[in-house]
Amino acid sequence: MQDEARSAFTPPLGVPLPPVPEDDSPTSEFALPPGMRAETQSTEPEGSAFVPPGSTTGQHPLPPAPVPYDFPAITPPQGIPVISLTKEAPWQDRMRTMLRMPVSERPVPERVERTEDAGPAVPRVLDITLRIGEILLAGGENAEDVEAAMFGVAHAFGLERVEPTVTFTLLSISYQPSLTDDPVMASRTVRRRGVDYTRLAAVFRLVDRITSDGNITLEEVYRGLAEIRRNRHPYPSWALTLASGLLSGAASMLVGGGLVVFLAAAVGSMLGDRLAWLASARGLPEFYQFVVAAMPPAAMGVALSSTHAHVQASAVITGGLFALIPGRALVAGVQDGLTGYYITAAARLLEVVYLIVGIVIGVLSVLYFGLRLNPQYLNPEQAPARFNEPVVQIIASMLLALAFCVLLQQERHTVLYATVNAGVAWVVYGVLAYTAEVHPVPATAIAAGVVGLFGQLLSRYRYASALPYVTAAIGPLLPGSATYFGLLNFAQGNMDAGIAAIIRAASLALAIAVGVNLGGEVARLFMRAPTGGSVFFFRKAAKRTRGF
Repeated sequence: MQDEARSAFTPPLGVPLPPVPEDDSPTSEFALPPGMRAETQSTEPEGSAFVPPGSTTGQHPLPPAPVPYDFPAITPPQGIPVISLTKEAPWQDRMRTMLRMPVSERPVPERVERTEDAGPAVPRVLDITLRIGEILLAGGENAEDVEAAMFGVAHAFGLERVEPTVTFTLLSISYQPSLTDDPVMASRTVRRRGVDYTRLAAVFRLVDRITSDGNITLEEVYRGLAEIRRNRHPYPSWALTLASGLLSGAASMLVGGGLVVFLAAAVGSMLGDRLAWLASARGLPEFYQFVVAAMPPAAMGVALSSTHAHVQASAVITGGLFALIPGRALVAGVQDGLTGYYITAAARLLEVVYLIVGIVIGVLSVLYFGLRLNPQYLNPEQAPARFNEPVVQIIASMLLALAFCVLLQQERHTVLYATVNAGVAWVVYGVLAYTAEVHPVPATAIAAGVVGLFGQLLSRYRYASALPYVTAAIGPLLPGSATYFGLLNFAQGNMDAGIAAIIRAASLALAIAVGVNLGGEVARLFMRAPTGGSVFFFRKAAKRTRGF
């Protein structure tokens, strides 16, 4: 027997060879077996990955999509919708839509083509992005809008895979060119904070120009940012002092004070403002600035009640508290918490607690000595239970908002809108609290919701921040009277009454913050979210967790 290799396909000796097939090519594994019929082809053409649903190709229109498309796990036949970053909607809405999407479902945005052959260096883009975010965060903008601005600037300069992160004092951003490249990270610390809504509005306009103009260069952005930093405040320091006095005087009228009370509250607030400026010039922390600023209004109320028994000391001290209560920081903190930025929200609320403790120390120290000198003139029951003079209160609320606008260094064309917004808010509160006899907490929340709604609509109409239209308008709703009576009860040793008054003041403050945020979210419900083609895109919620 021969030991030679044989092919496995060679038939043995004596076995006939099989018949030769008709074709020389082998049978395809996709050929139908004998006895089966081929399926009839559908008359409808197949969908194309490059043609959106409902469009026409040739003679047969494609059927529309049966259900709204919300980014499934696989790529659909019509392709992934592209979010347009052209100026069809304010950049806040466009960037917030991207931020509220999971990273795995975030589509590549349609960027404006730039004339430069090679894009700017990545470290310089990250640096200018952090500088813009620093000005916004230091000016009091909420964390989500700061991230949206940073996201928009980075995308406008060609950095797609960026992740900005905002905390109370730290800004960071990371960029990864591809899945195989090492990420590039940069950070910046916010050490100084200031209130200047004119500068804030200028930064918003710069971001809007960056995200909509493809011809702007990085050098022009640096130059524009330097001009914004060099610009002086629109109102001098003496105007801020007068505005502080006007604010306290208008607040005293809001709770029932007359002309004498107006003048006393204004003088006390202006003295407190000057003392706070002096403490700031000496480098004292903001906590001690609030302590010294709260003393003159309280001392003015105690002195006036000792010399004029018929004058309400409560209205004088309440007017001074209106100028000191950190309503802006409270609203920003609650808004950050409601949108999922819990670390920033906790830091902002802790700052509010420290400032309120400073106010409490300043007022209580004066009230303690005032009660020792003239205990009969400081009585928690001295103020009327309900002051209802609609015309006087509406005028006082608008004057209060006007003074707030000056203190916040707002642009002059926004002052009228904020003042009218405050008047409307007080009318809503008066109708609910005085006419319909609704509890003050829900009445305050509804009035603050109106402020947030109108402020959000005005900001989207003018492509600007909502803070200039909202912060000053919530001034008349601040719980100055409840805070004063709580502190007075503490000074007199009435702990139960004092705790009840402080809880009422805290409830009113939270109602303001939640109402403003809810009004802004309601305004966004009437705005069409950025979409891609004919595919309807649902706006993502701000919630980061699902409760489990």
